[in-house]
Amino acid sequence: MRALMLEALHQPLAFQQTIVPTPGPDEELVALHAAALNHRDVYIQQGLYAGIQTPVILGSDGAGVCKGREVVICPGLYWGNDPRVQSKDFQVLGMPSNGTFAEFVCVPSENVHPKPAHLDWAAAAALPLAGLTAWRLLFTRCRLQAGERVLITGIGGGVALLGLQLAHAAGAEVWITSGSDEKIIRAAGLGAAGGANYREAGWDKQLKDKAKGFDLIMDSAGGDGFAALVGLCNPGARIGIYGGSLGKIGGLSPQIVFWKQINILGSSMGTNEEFADMLAFVVRHRIVPVVDTSYELADGNAALERMRRGDQFGKIILQIARMK
Repeated sequence: MRALMLEALHQPLAFQQTIVPTPGPDEELVALHAAALNHRDVYIQQGLYAGIQTPVILGSDGAGVCKGREVVICPGLYWGNDPRVQSKDFQVLGMPSNGTFAEFVCVPSENVHPKPAHLDWAAAAALPLAGLTAWRLLFTRCRLQAGERVLITGIGGGVALLGLQLAHAAGAEVWITSGSDEKIIRAAGLGAAGGANYREAGWDKQLKDKAKGFDLIMDSAGGDGFAALVGLCNPGARIGIYGGSLGKIGGLSPQIVFWKQINILGSSMGTNEEFADMLAFVVRHRIVPVVDTSYELADGNAALERMRRGDQFGKIILQIARMK
């Protein structure tokens, strides 16, 4: 089969022929039609991820055919029996186990789910990791309710965009931040009520003046700007954190946190049950993930470079078989 192999850190992916994997007990072989990139793939390539093992086929998101059925793959493997937290055996598809940047992949049978019929291959591949991450944060960890006011930071990435789409479909009023005015305008077309450019001085005051405060904030950055998010919280608000691209949080006032009774909740990936619930919600509301660009599998390094630059609005797709 054809695959993109990361043979060593800080090297381009090698497009090469390798053997078709053989499924083990309780595993399925999926013939992939499309895969999607995540920042995780770039971080692994750059050596900025824990426990890296090479050589490996990257890729956590995929959609294809298994035993004649159109399927999507839940990218969180071996969650374990406690729905509150993943087990020590938990891993994300695409390192250490081979992932979806290939024509075939083997995954546990429980991780193979029916593809939403209203999605084409590209949109289906765009859904799994981002959709699962956004779903668990919004509905499991932060208990989003219809009518609440939500702020999602850093719009443009896959998780943030699907968070916007899921929260809007659930009846929330959703606001966003971005470093790009163009992305703020495009997010309005997906249901965002408004937003602010975090590169502008006083962006948090702009949001406070317009929205008057938030019941739930979804953040992937952390860093020194996190303290401003706490100041935007309504009493009893929840802040869900699913990433930390800006590093350690500085300047956070604990007085605001305890006086406003704010909950700060970490969230990462999710269970197969949550994945099935997310799929059912997507089908019911006919949500279509945003696709930024599509590349042929052989052009995977160009796709990774676009991801590295951060230009994308939506998911970057690799076409593995002829797209429908």
